[in-house]
Amino acid sequence: MSDSRIHIYFMPGMAANPSIFRHIALPKDKFAQHLLEWFVPEKDMSLEAYAKKMNENIHHEDAVLIGVSFGGMLVQEMARFKSFKKVIVVSSVKDAAELPRRMIFAKYTNIHKLLPTGLVNNVELLAKYAFGETVNKRLALYEEYLSIRDKYYIDWSIDQIVNWQRVETIPDLVHIHGDKDVVFPIDNIKGCITVKNGTHTMIIHRARWFNEHLPTIILQ
Repeated sequence: MSDSRIHIYFMPGMAANPSIFRHIALPKDKFAQHLLEWFVPEKDMSLEAYAKKMNENIHHEDAVLIGVSFGGMLVQEMARFKSFKKVIVVSSVKDAAELPRRMIFAKYTNIHKLLPTGLVNNVELLAKYAFGETVNKRLALYEEYLSIRDKYYIDWSIDQIVNWQRVETIPDLVHIHGDKDVVFPIDNIKGCITVKNGTHTMIIHRARWFNEHLPTIILQ
């Protein structure tokens, strides 16, 4: 019996594991959900090479890619080397021009290389990097979500973000962005579906919105 469902692959944000998608539940008769996970890159691995390697985990033709934050940047690179039905980015950027001023400043000064990433086991610090939030009361929750604590991976990720070179947006890309995102402020973002009061972590805290709207966004 052939499977007529649309296969959707979800890529989490920097340092996050796929549990951030736990509350995303799309109709099972129409969609099959698959979760992608970060791996520690090889030494001096380019984002392009990383994307090609990640594409080896895509086992269905005409799949949909959904990436969050840095994962959104990665899925755009993946789409350079493989054909997808649709690419959707959430709480992310579509090209280098949408990066906030502080990240562009870091690119030219290398100040990001001074960040204390050796403290990756400090979840509060990691959440500040990855989510742009102070975690305080939700510390246990973020300890679960932010499970990738490898210093080389964190350094590599930050470097790839601030030095992202993309100039042209891939055709038919769908961008979903919250108007309260502090990591990638919406003032820099062009042409997106805006989620009112959505923060950088809205894939977790506004899962109901995604469950209501993703089916239509994917099918249109």
